[in-house]
Amino acid sequence: MAEKISAVKGMNDILPPESARWEWLEGIVREQMARHAYRNIRTPILEHTALFVRGIGEVTDIVEKEMYSFEDRLNGEHLTLRPENTASVVRAVTEHSFLYDGPKRLWYTGPMFRHERPQRGRYRQFHQIGAEALGFAGPDVDAELILLAASLWKALGLTDVRLEINSLGQPAERAAHRAELIAHFEQHADKLDEDGKRRLHSNPLRILDTKNPAMKEVVEAAPKLLDFLGEASLAHFDGLRAILDANGIAYTINPRLVRGLDYYNLSVFEFVTDRLGAQGTVCAGGRYDDLIAQIGGKPAPAVGWAMGVERVLALLEEQGAAFPAPAADVFAVVPDAAAMPVVLRTLTQLRAQGVQVQMHAAGPDGQGSFKSQFKRADASGARFALIFGADELARGEVTVKSLRDGTGAQIARPLDDVAAWAPSLQSGASQD
Repeated sequence: MAEKISAVKGMNDILPPESARWEWLEGIVREQMARHAYRNIRTPILEHTALFVRGIGEVTDIVEKEMYSFEDRLNGEHLTLRPENTASVVRAVTEHSFLYDGPKRLWYTGPMFRHERPQRGRYRQFHQIGAEALGFAGPDVDAELILLAASLWKALGLTDVRLEINSLGQPAERAAHRAELIAHFEQHADKLDEDGKRRLHSNPLRILDTKNPAMKEVVEAAPKLLDFLGEASLAHFDGLRAILDANGIAYTINPRLVRGLDYYNLSVFEFVTDRLGAQGTVCAGGRYDDLIAQIGGKPAPAVGWAMGVERVLALLEEQGAAFPAPAADVFAVVPDAAAMPVVLRTLTQLRAQGVQVQMHAAGPDGQGSFKSQFKRADASGARFALIFGADELARGEVTVKSLRDGTGAQIARPLDDVAAWAPSLQSGASQD
């Protein structure tokens, strides 16, 4: 036998019935995005490495440690599997002059890639759903995006999440804070870990995001960026808070919330949970007003968020959510393979009417006994069995047998008028 080939570690297959959970979540997302007038955008998985170096930041963990980058052996281009999608969306909008006729609200879904140590909620191929509003400058759209996320949690039945917000101000304000931050950490250099020492002069703001408990005290004592904000930045932050307050959205101001990407300014936010341990951030984002210009476009403000699909599904599972079970409406029981021409004609008509149909097909040992087919029908989760027996076919009928209401009731239906009775087989319908 040939050696078995397995999936790359940290890149997972999603099989039924688990895939039905993903489809259910994606369906709710599509509905909510449409209600908020966000339109779908799809970008390539592979981009030029320079996009992420310039957009995310050269001294971020993502660029320094986590990207899957390589040189194209055909033309020498430096390419990277996307580690996040905001930079790709901005690149697409810029390349196609998509903001020429006004601001845009966009959303996306798809796989991202980071070379990390695989663990629950953190995989090398992971999936995100994101929403981006480009060309809008006010805190009202920051708030709209947070309200969009909150509406998703409600539609999904997700309850164990809390909102944390902060403001990163503008570049000049961050520069003043940065100088004070470096001075503070230099005075306590003996308490910094290797990551902290490495970031001290290149990206000291990221030290605030450390997960090292030994550094908690020195980080808590560090200067707070909120104290360096000017009038305009504070007004933006206050505007965001006023809208959240008016809508009854609870939040905590977290002055240590800085996010892991360099392109953020002003509002940043995270929806977090305590149920998933270290991987407790399920949705995060903020404003990135300078990114479009950094990538070569005409300067324009923007704000957005990304949600981790695996983490949201894991949190729903932790909460004991009742996920939908994938099942056909009907299972076709076919005692004699000779009846297949009539069976498939009928099933095709049912499917055209919107009925979900699973057919028993003949195996290498023949069609299978009546008993074994009914076992399969019951195991399939279908609400009804369609019995194409010889007596039924001789009368030009099929027998519809109830499988889920405990009665086992049966009713004959004519084969020459499928459209008349097909609706009674669909989920939520009842038999006459």
